[in-house]
Amino acid sequence: MTPREGAAIELAVDALQSPLPGAPTDYVSNSRGMTLFTCQWRPSNYEPKALIFLCHGYAMECSISMRGTGTRLAHAGFAVHGMDYEGHGKSSGLQGYIASFNDIVVDCSEYFASVCEKVEYKKQRRFLLGESMGGAVVLMLHRKEPTYWDGAILVAPMCKIVEDMKPHPIVISILSKLSNVIPTWRIIPNEDIIDRAIKSEEWREEVRNNHYCYKGKPRLKTGYELFMASLDIENNLDKVTLPFIIVHGGGDAVTDPSVSEALYTLAESKDKTLKLYPGMCHALTSGEPKENIDIVFSDIIRWLNERVSTS
Repeated sequence: MTPREGAAIELAVDALQSPLPGAPTDYVSNSRGMTLFTCQWRPSNYEPKALIFLCHGYAMECSISMRGTGTRLAHAGFAVHGMDYEGHGKSSGLQGYIASFNDIVVDCSEYFASVCEKVEYKKQRRFLLGESMGGAVVLMLHRKEPTYWDGAILVAPMCKIVEDMKPHPIVISILSKLSNVIPTWRIIPNEDIIDRAIKSEEWREEVRNNHYCYKGKPRLKTGYELFMASLDIENNLDKVTLPFIIVHGGGDAVTDPSVSEALYTLAESKDKTLKLYPGMCHALTSGEPKENIDIVFSDIIRWLNERVSTS
C-alpha cells in the first residue's frame, strides 16, 4: 500500500465522523515524500474576496481545531486553506515531533504557493493567519518572500521569549547536544496547557477528545526547534514589513501579550494594528465564550475587508 492509498483510507474513516460536512479535503506530498493533510472552506455561490492561509499552533491541527476560523472567514467571503504540519493532525510523521522548524515553513510555502498559482486564484490577494506557533510560521513565511503576501493576521503569536524565561546559555548548549542524540525523547516537562489556554470548558473537552491534537510532553528536538525559532524571530522583528493585525488576550498565560506589543513597536510595517482584549485567554478564536469570539472575529474581518476594498 502506498502512503497516498493509506492516507485515502484514513480520510474515508475520518469522513464517518467528519467535522467539516461539505468542506473539501485532500492530501499532498512534500519534497521529503511525506503525506500532508489539507482542507479548505469557500464562500457559497460567489467568488471569494481574497485567499487566507491558516497556520495552526503547536500540537494542534486545522480541520477540527480551526474549523471555526475557516467557516467564519468563508461566511465573510474569503477562500480559506489550511494544512497540517508534518507530525501534526492527519499528516504523516511522528506525532508532536518537529525535526526542523524550517521544514514546516518550506512545506507551507510550497503548498500555499501551489494554491495561489491556480488559474482561478492568480488575481486574488493573499493573506496569512497564524495562531500561537503558527504566528511564528507566518513571520518566517513573510521573511522568506517579503513582498509575496498582502497581509497577516497574528493570533496570540509566538514571536519572542520573555526575558525571565530564557534559559542560561549553558542550558541551551546542553539542550542542543542532547536533541541530536535523543531527539524524540519526551522529556521536557509541561503543565496542562489546555487549561491555561482555553477558557471554555466545552472547548477544553473537545480538544482533549481530539486524538489528532498531541497532548504528551514536548519531545526534546521539538523543544529545541521551538526555542531557536523564537530567538530567530525575536532577532528579526524589525524586518517585518507587511501589513498585519495582532489580536491577543490580555490574560494570556501561554504567549505573553507584551511580546505582541514588542512586535508592534519594532516592526517596520507602515500598516500595523494591535488589539489587546482584557481578560481574554490564549485561544481567542475558539476557547472563549461566544460573545468574546464574536468581538475578535469582528475586528479581524473588518481589518481584512478594509484592505481588500482598497485593492
